[in-house]
Amino acid sequence: MGRRFSTSRVGEEERVVFMGDDTWEGLFPKMFHRSYFFPSFNVKDLHTVDNGILQHLYSTVDGGEWDLLIAHFLGVDHCGHKHGPDHPEMAKKLLQMNEMLRTLVERLGNDTLLVVAGDHGMTDTGDHGGDSEKEVNAALFVYSKTPLFGTDPPEEPEVVPQVNLVPTLALLLGVPIPYSSIGEVMAELFATDGDAVSAALQQLDVYHINANQVDRFLRSYSLVAQDLPTEELQQLQDIFSSAVEEHAQLVAHVQEEKPSSPELQARLGRLLGRFQRYLREARAVCARSWARFRPLRMVAGCALIAASCLLCYVASALPAAPDSFYRSCLLAPLLWGLAAALLLGLACAVMQEGLDLLVVSSWAAAVSQVAFFWRWWGRQPKRAHSASSHPPVASISLRQRLQACPALAFPMGILLFRCGAMFSDSFVVAEARVVPFLLASLVALLVGKLHWDGRLTVPEGPRQQLLSSSSYRKESWHLLYLVAALLLCVRLSAAFHQCREESPQCRPSLFLAPLAGLRDARAKNLFYLACVAALVALVCAVRRWLRHCGNLNGSEPAVLFVRWGFPLLAVFVACYWAVASSAEDSLGKLQELVHVALVAFPWAVYGLVGAGLLLVLCKPVTVFAKDTRETAGPIVTPYLGVASSEVDFLHVIPQIYRRMQESLKSHLERGGCGAAVAAYGLGSVYSAALVIALTLLAFLLLLLHSERLSLAFLLLFLEAFVLLHIHARARKPFSVPWYAVISWLLAASQFFYSTGHQPIFPAIHWNAAFVGFHLDHSTNLLPALLVGANTFASHILFAVGCPLLLLWPFVCEAPSTQRRKARKEPREELHEEEEHMMEMRLREAPDRFSAALLQLGLKCLFVLGMQQLVLAGMLMVPHCACWARRFLFEALGFVVSSVCLLLGILLVMRVDCAVSAWFSRLQLR
Repeated sequence: MGRRFSTSRVGEEERVVFMGDDTWEGLFPKMFHRSYFFPSFNVKDLHTVDNGILQHLYSTVDGGEWDLLIAHFLGVDHCGHKHGPDHPEMAKKLLQMNEMLRTLVERLGNDTLLVVAGDHGMTDTGDHGGDSEKEVNAALFVYSKTPLFGTDPPEEPEVVPQVNLVPTLALLLGVPIPYSSIGEVMAELFATDGDAVSAALQQLDVYHINANQVDRFLRSYSLVAQDLPTEELQQLQDIFSSAVEEHAQLVAHVQEEKPSSPELQARLGRLLGRFQRYLREARAVCARSWARFRPLRMVAGCALIAASCLLCYVASALPAAPDSFYRSCLLAPLLWGLAAALLLGLACAVMQEGLDLLVVSSWAAAVSQVAFFWRWWGRQPKRAHSASSHPPVASISLRQRLQACPALAFPMGILLFRCGAMFSDSFVVAEARVVPFLLASLVALLVGKLHWDGRLTVPEGPRQQLLSSSSYRKESWHLLYLVAALLLCVRLSAAFHQCREESPQCRPSLFLAPLAGLRDARAKNLFYLACVAALVALVCAVRRWLRHCGNLNGSEPAVLFVRWGFPLLAVFVACYWAVASSAEDSLGKLQELVHVALVAFPWAVYGLVGAGLLLVLCKPVTVFAKDTRETAGPIVTPYLGVASSEVDFLHVIPQIYRRMQESLKSHLERGGCGAAVAAYGLGSVYSAALVIALTLLAFLLLLLHSERLSLAFLLLFLEAFVLLHIHARARKPFSVPWYAVISWLLAASQFFYSTGHQPIFPAIHWNAAFVGFHLDHSTNLLPALLVGANTFASHILFAVGCPLLLLWPFVCEAPSTQRRKARKEPREELHEEEEHMMEMRLREAPDRFSAALLQLGLKCLFVLGMQQLVLAGMLMVPHCACWARRFLFEALGFVVSSVCLLLGILLVMRVDCAVSAWFSRLQLR
């Protein structure tokens, strides 16, 4: 809202008053004559900004000490994010804005222009940020009590180009055109005089102001950025100089003689065209420069990603070898890369050139990769020579590799199909439906391959019929049940979908909206009970598994936390959901208590999760040791009754017999050893620490999502459990096959979509930034971490839990052994004892354990890098807005997955160090 435009006032100091969104304070610091800023980042707050503006708006308007008044309301925008456009709260906010406009119009002066504009639109879910029609279209309402554009309206309304609004509104409001604007003013609006020559001169004055501002911006920008072409800048300068010179001559000529001839009108028209040409060519030059691609750097980046993927594949295929082998192949190239980066940095410093960190890091990566491939290639002849000296081993290795080709073709085919499909923009739009199909197809192909290899059937006897039910192993039926459970989870997870702007007919899942938006109290209560039941099911399932494996015994800190901390976490999360779902219904003093609870319960969860992760990191061993050595106490317990020979006889003899029986039994079980210690949970000590850490992270991520998405997280854990068991049924010790890695990462992508996300900005859950915070943040780091954890929740859980793919086959050895115990012969007791070691078999071969962990991480990085490579290559294609957004989310997901994968592997290594210390303390007893 501002005073009427006058060309004589442009450039003078204007009294600009602002009130509302505090984002303007960061954009224009100390630029306002008077300002009233209010915290705006909390999208759950509907009233703070609007009420603050209304406290000062009318008094400021009546005071008159302003030339431009800006009032940025946010209630409608926040209401859309929180409740959507069809909620009753939206009707209240719109009525409030309508009443504000009615009161404001009554107070307007005759020389005041009122502009009501929206900076964006809104989707059916209340979001914005995409390029759909509902998001990019917004209303513009201009009102003045005196005629603005003349009394005769145009016969047909003209479509106003969006690029012209900024300079036009600035001149209409009597303020300078913004410094960085390169738009073209609508000069026709300023031709108010009836005479054609006078109207043309007024338009030329406006164009002269517009062109002068653009020229000033281009001069300043070219000195700082130096990325605009020099030749094109010179051409623009020539056009501007000639136009300004001719404009000055025409103005002087008209002031002296004031002729009105067709020749003068033609000169004015040509000069108008010259100004328009300058403004449009200036905008085109800037657009070409700012949207410029750097093909050389893009090709180099794609080459680095491709080389990294090849390195991961080659290193993951290396055979198990001592640590010195991996140290020479991986650590030495890394040191070469760091040395190259240091030398390049010193060279830039000596030559006094700017240090480009991107170029330095790229050269370091390239040097390290070349060093790795050089050392790897140099070891090829040595392996060939050793193979020639042992022909039987070499032939077996070759035959195994030939047999492994079909096993590698199925998962790699799925991966290459997904990567190839990314070249289609339709796949990017429909990826949420394609990824579950690829996951189900990969598992179905695995079952088919196992059947083809004969691993699901027992050898046929003479009495067995072909394809009879008795010809299948009992484990094969369990595998089929697991596959059916996986398909059910995949189908159910589709109910938690989010929509993209490219699919206007799509309706988002009702599970994405918070319970506070439900109007039906009964439905709200039923959904709340279902969410709490999902929490209870998750806690009970984890505790039952830990108790089954023996990791819930003893009094270790982590064990006590699982017993008491997990239920307490579930209670706090459930209480927060209850308070958040009914926050709008509370009144009076209860409202203040609700605000306190909305902050207290999340911080209690943050504190408990942090304490639990710290306990798992410091005391990760959840093993209960029981000493089974014979006690040195008396054989007979004293009898306190009345002394008699019969009583003594009845009391002493049974005790002696029982003690002899227990001693003999203990001696036979230990094979004559004099001492033994029973360790409960030692066979699953690595997996237990990972499962506890994953459960703690799940509580944190559940808190950052809406209540009904807890059902999706329950499906996530169930599907991960099924995938691990399917992998364990077709296990290969100390090796994680490709199909397991690819299916695991496909599940992570599947649940990215099944937790209500899409790789588009409108689908980001901004509400996560304010879980546990009632007011605004003092920094953007913490809300960025909360929103990032919400967006990439599935990436975090599956990346941290990735080492379970290596550990789970060893965990599943004990149950199968116990089921076959009755059918075993005495000569198999040694093999049975070996199987009962479970994860302790990993400690028998520490080199193979370390190599398997490294190979697992490299396989995961290879799969993630291949997806990144395809999307990076697609950015070289013009008109790639769809792929650009997908690449951005894929790049962030790659970083999150890589970091969390490293943390998961480091946790396993920490448990291994703690187990070694536990054994050392045990030997000292």
